[in-house]
Amino acid sequence: MRVGVVGVGFMSWIHYLAYQRSQCADMVAFCSRDAEKREGDWTGIKGNFGPPGEKIDMTGVTAFESLDAMLKDDTIDLIDVCLPPRLHPEAIRKTLKAGKSVLCEKPLALDAHTADSLASEANQGQLMVAHILPLMPEFKILVDAKKDQRWGQPISGRFTRTIGPPDWIPDFYDRESVGGPLIDLHVHDAHLIRLLFGMPKTAHTVSRKKNGLPMFYETVFEFEQPDLAVSAGGGVIDSPARPFTHGYEVSFERATVRFEFAGYADGSCTSIPVTILHTDGRVEKPELGDGDPVSAFLDEVDEAARCVKQGAVSPILDARLASDALRICEMQM
Repeated sequence: MRVGVVGVGFMSWIHYLAYQRSQCADMVAFCSRDAEKREGDWTGIKGNFGPPGEKIDMTGVTAFESLDAMLKDDTIDLIDVCLPPRLHPEAIRKTLKAGKSVLCEKPLALDAHTADSLASEANQGQLMVAHILPLMPEFKILVDAKKDQRWGQPISGRFTRTIGPPDWIPDFYDRESVGGPLIDLHVHDAHLIRLLFGMPKTAHTVSRKKNGLPMFYETVFEFEQPDLAVSAGGGVIDSPARPFTHGYEVSFERATVRFEFAGYADGSCTSIPVTILHTDGRVEKPELGDGDPVSAFLDEVDEAARCVKQGAVSPILDARLASDALRICEMQM
């Protein structure tokens, strides 16, 4: 699969590293308004995981100044959208009109209605959304267990995702630009909840607000199935001392799985590695993955390539699931 990336930032860099390793997908083009980036100088890119940006190998890669110009390249199969969320819908519609497939970074849009519209405009499997959590080993184990029923059905879950002040995103609390913590942050866990437990019918949320948007929140979900106990909490705390933490405790009929990671401003961290508490009293701590955060993104681009080749809907990159994740977030506002 031949890929063109639109937008050059942190996620574009991580995707580039994944394409460099992939045997199924090649990044053959990208577009950026920045002349230095078009020359391959991505050294200014920094993020909260993985290596910093470098000068990329431009061999076999064409740099365009705009998406419109890149879409004229008939050899490109898929456009990888790594733009700010407010720009996703326009880029997706242009790409679909050009007859190409799309892999869009989360969130698909800033509201569920727009996301539904985008999903309905795509052919089967043509629009995919890069929700990475189900491909990260610490979370993939839950999705795999749901699929193969190794511990029976999931019956309860508690999810958390919290960051320090996102000062590097000046419009973070703008509903029309980034969407705030629910749309930018919690959408990861909303997508996972949708995969594991189905679609909630209601959500009961208490929150502290900023600019009218939930800043820190605690939510209990209700489902049609009455005996599911699922909750989620997190958002933004008023201190940069803990830039990031995420985790969960999910119970299945025959086991409970725990995981938590927290990173601190002094470079230290604390964690509870994935720990399986079996109902017979056994404690299991499985070895998961290779510890390289880019590996999950490699699996992501390979899954997108498989779907493009087969014309199939991905069970984890499905745009309709991404729409449902946004709808779950909107329940909590």
